[in-house]
Amino acid sequence: MKKRLSLRITFLAALFIPGAQLHAENSEWNGIVLGFEPPGAGLAGDMAGIRPLLQELGFNYNLNYLNEFAYNVAGGYDRREHLAYIDQFALTFVQDLEQYTGIPDAKIEGNIVNRNHDDNLTTRRIQDMRVNMVDSAQESHGTGSVTRLGWLTFSRSFDDRRLQWRIGLMNKVQTFDQTTPCDFQLLTLCGGKSANSFFWSNWNIHTWGTTLDYKITPDVTFKTGIFEQNPRATERSHAWSGSTKGSKGFILPIELEWKTIINALPGIYSVGTQFTNAVQYDLYSGKSKKEGLTDPEGYKPYNRTWFMWASANQQITRKENDASRGMSLGWNIGVSDRRSNFLHLVTAASLRYRGLFDARPEDWIGLGVSYTDISHHYSRNQRAKNVLSGINEYSHAFYHPIPGHAVNAELYYRFRPVSWLELQPGIQYWHRPGGLRETQDAWVGEFKTSVTF
Repeated sequence: MKKRLSLRITFLAALFIPGAQLHAENSEWNGIVLGFEPPGAGLAGDMAGIRPLLQELGFNYNLNYLNEFAYNVAGGYDRREHLAYIDQFALTFVQDLEQYTGIPDAKIEGNIVNRNHDDNLTTRRIQDMRVNMVDSAQESHGTGSVTRLGWLTFSRSFDDRRLQWRIGLMNKVQTFDQTTPCDFQLLTLCGGKSANSFFWSNWNIHTWGTTLDYKITPDVTFKTGIFEQNPRATERSHAWSGSTKGSKGFILPIELEWKTIINALPGIYSVGTQFTNAVQYDLYSGKSKKEGLTDPEGYKPYNRTWFMWASANQQITRKENDASRGMSLGWNIGVSDRRSNFLHLVTAASLRYRGLFDARPEDWIGLGVSYTDISHHYSRNQRAKNVLSGINEYSHAFYHPIPGHAVNAELYYRFRPVSWLELQPGIQYWHRPGGLRETQDAWVGEFKTSVTF
């Protein structure tokens, strides 16, 4: 049965990729050129023998420092010059329990993130903040200067390691929407799009949950689970809390991921959806009237809301016979229920090349473009506010701007002079920041540093 399913998937893929030679087995799958590059030897080395000793005991960790600068070169909502800076330390660790318990793949996984300098160029200069923030010039900005538990979970496998089960204080990045790496500094180009649902959060925010990954074939994995839907999870008081206070319901995600090799080059594809039973409110319509703004019963509630995402990341060239050098092409999209989510559609395409120059085989160059379409329900509500107030001039402080769509782009080059250091200068272009035609297009200079200890 599994063999027949694998052959069917291979046949369907061939229909959409003319001339492609697909291989069902992924034993030679190598995701380095796709952006999934393992960290190099750290600055601290083996820590005088401490790291190898910990590894013998089953404890493996990665400690990383990251900073991001952003400078408004031209344009934007506020043209006064400003150099914004944020940074973070992130500790990710895994404790192997199989060697002590004999339970297949049993392990404890954890993540702790310390963020500092709550300085976001987007809110300070680029975008008119009378509308919701559409993108961020520094993707690691968020939730202020705080130290948080990103996740702490137990996992193990069943069925000859085909089924993996995970439970605990979780984050979606452990399991879902992991086709696209987060290498760009623009948020819309960093990682996948499932966080745009606003049901759950990226990276350093945890909620209770449990997930199941089942390998239908060696290439195809079905993923599902159930997560607590808690809007208060981003609050400072929840940074280390295991409380469910503030929970509104649950999230049910489903994803199908396919790792394959096309023309001897690796690729990864996924499609997913999520539902929540937590009450979401319409951005425009009222419960008993056309407009929620003037409805005495408030905005229309929904007990079942959805979100969908899809992504693809395919290596398309290889530098001679070096599998770690070449070009990849990525694409992803997120589509929401426009009634209750102001980001109706966000999609991004990206091009990456690792090792373009023979003298710099571990350097990267990346080019990406994103498109964001704002919900008509949100825009109509902004218009309704202006009608109610009688204010029609954009320059008026109490005017509510009407967003439409936005296009952002980024070009970066990442230097890797040593195994533990990455330096990434780049340039961003913002067309209609915040989705507003009234805001001048902006150019933003960027610089990111990553240090692995």
